[in-house]
Amino acid sequence: MQALLERLELSISDNVLTTAEKQALASDLKQRPWRIDQLRQLRNHAFAMVLQRARNEDAAAAMPALVSWLADVVKVIDLVASPEPVTTEVWFSPGESCRKAVISNLNACRKRMELCVFTIADDDISESILAAHRRGVGVRIISDNDKRYDSGSDIARFIAAGISVVFDDSNAHMHHKFAIFDGRWLINGSFNWTRSASVVNQENLVSTNDPQQLAQFAAEFESLWTRFA
Repeated sequence: MQALLERLELSISDNVLTTAEKQALASDLKQRPWRIDQLRQLRNHAFAMVLQRARNEDAAAAMPALVSWLADVVKVIDLVASPEPVTTEVWFSPGESCRKAVISNLNACRKRMELCVFTIADDDISESILAAHRRGVGVRIISDNDKRYDSGSDIARFIAAGISVVFDDSNAHMHHKFAIFDGRWLINGSFNWTRSASVVNQENLVSTNDPQQLAQFAAEFESLWTRFA
């Protein structure tokens, strides 16, 4: 939030929200899900900045430009404040549906993915991860240290390709199986990223774009990444 407030402070210095500044503000706002109260705080701060600046300048001369600046800021904020409807899908295994859902999300990712998965040993899933890395997607992986050298594990392939991978350093298991794509989609469930999970196991996988769940899982990923990096 502080970075956004500072961006507004810089922008209002000439009483104009330029096209480049609009795009930068929109890009910053889209980097993560924001609560309505946070967006309201940002909007209120913009109003307060306009009032303060009007007091410090010739109000009659400055107000038209300041009102235009404020209108542009509010438009950008309102675009983010109108989130896409929450969508949830559920799949079960045995069968290919969970596996296909994982691969589909990997293939659709365009900017960054955070993968927090106990073990990754399905070659098709692994190839989709490597393909994402090759097309410039930022990939970070957290996995379990005890599964690193399992037969069929593809962790070594990721490291060799230059993907950032960290492992838990405890006697317990890092047993999560969740992933976040472009900060907009979360998949989570019991489904292991292995062939046996599709062929014989009873597993589940849930996909959602719910902002609250995304925020909580993103925070958990960053906490684990900081601890294990």
